[in-house]
Amino acid sequence: MQLAPTPPANAFVYEAELGVDQELFPLDLYFCEDCAHLQRLDLLDPWVLFEHYVYVSGTSPVFVKHFEDYAAFVMDSYKPNPGGLVLEFGSNDGTLLDFFQKSGMRVLGVDPARSISEDATARGIETICGLFGKELGEDILATRGKAEVICANNVFAHIDDLAGVVDGIRNLLTPSGVFVFEVSYLGDVVRNILFDTIYHEGLDYHSVKPLVRFFAAHGLEFIDVLPVPTHGGSIRCVAQLAGGPHAVQPSVAASIADEEAMCLDRAETFRSFARNIDALGAELRRLLNGLKADGKRIAGYGAPAKATTFLYHFRIGPDLIDFIVEDNPLKQGMYTPGKHIPLVPPSVLADAKPDYILILAWNFADAIIEKHASYRQAGGRFIIPIPAVREV
Repeated sequence: MQLAPTPPANAFVYEAELGVDQELFPLDLYFCEDCAHLQRLDLLDPWVLFEHYVYVSGTSPVFVKHFEDYAAFVMDSYKPNPGGLVLEFGSNDGTLLDFFQKSGMRVLGVDPARSISEDATARGIETICGLFGKELGEDILATRGKAEVICANNVFAHIDDLAGVVDGIRNLLTPSGVFVFEVSYLGDVVRNILFDTIYHEGLDYHSVKPLVRFFAAHGLEFIDVLPVPTHGGSIRCVAQLAGGPHAVQPSVAASIADEEAMCLDRAETFRSFARNIDALGAELRRLLNGLKADGKRIAGYGAPAKATTFLYHFRIGPDLIDFIVEDNPLKQGMYTPGKHIPLVPPSVLADAKPDYILILAWNFADAIIEKHASYRQAGGRFIIPIPAVREV
């Protein structure tokens, strides 16, 4: 399955860099008919992708509340020993770890984004700037001891050496410890046409059946799978050391049965997925082209990583979108990767008054529409493109 080649999804540029061509890299996906795992094979240097990362969880009230509830779930469900270590890799600005720290746990983050990890440490969430793996795990074990809880959120799909990472997790966990991670769920990606969640940061597109098999080969067992609404559809997975004290929940077997019913273990499912993506893109382009032909002004809202895939695969550029409103101050004043659509603060809306706003951060559509009720009351309209094109 092939999506349009793009620059790295977060390769935003400043005005002075607009004259520099940005290299495009393939977005091709490959399906393993043996284990039913879907992944990309073309690798980019993770330091290129993540060292100067500009996304921070703390700018989204939706995610702050999500992580508060997440920490409470772990503490209530698995009752880690008070004062024990909670390690998160891909910890970003430490939003989740902050809630564990407030619950009385010691915390440690690992993240390759240099400035973000430094800022997190300055705020009291100690963060190692690095990429977690077996070797770094051994260093942490030697200096901090074993972890009661290890977390990884929206990062487990970004790892080339999954075997080394899982081995590092196994070596670090206490006998009663748990590894909890959230990841975009392949079942939801296919069902809801969430194709734009596929970009260069992601290498793996996870479903439960292959994960259970993979973890078992590395001395860990799945004990729970819960659906979560983030990113249009994700799963929260919990694993422990093989033979650990926590009961395996029925959700694991139920998830595998659901995936088999969806035919996620068959290549034809992904050929059909590609056809559905093309049909959705054709419908959206008809709408946008019609609006432009009628003299309407269109803006975008949100510049998450998935917007790069979306804009390239659906061939949407500054000819259709005048600018993109972005809440993250780190991105304001920059331009989108390759397409070079300007990113502006929300305050611009009051003067610019676009007729339509295409919500590229569609997973936050409800919050965005509520936040800008005055725009809507003044006659402005929103377009939500996924999982189906609709106007609000």
